[in-house]
Amino acid sequence: MVIVVIRTGGIAGRRRRWQVEPPRDEAPHWVKLITQCPWDAPDEPARGADRYVWNIRAQMPEDRRERDVPDRELAGPWRELVNAVREAAASG
Repeated sequence: MVIVVIRTGGIAGRRRRWQVEPPRDEAPHWVKLITQCPWDAPDEPARGADRYVWNIRAQMPEDRRERDVPDRELAGPWRELVNAVREAAASG
């Protein structure tokens, strides 16, 4: 299992990347974080320049998901997943 979060945009246009490859014994926790996100929700039109966009990719043993999430939509399950990946990448 691999989860990658890439943040692009902002005023400086900088790109940041975080990645986690959790051990097998932590897989249920990560699968829960991944599956609670609304991957198939309709896209909303982009508003405003210089906003962050979060590209979130999750490769699970039997499924692969990817979604671009505008910063204004990064709440709830999306925020929880992104924060978990960032924290795990920082401590790993």
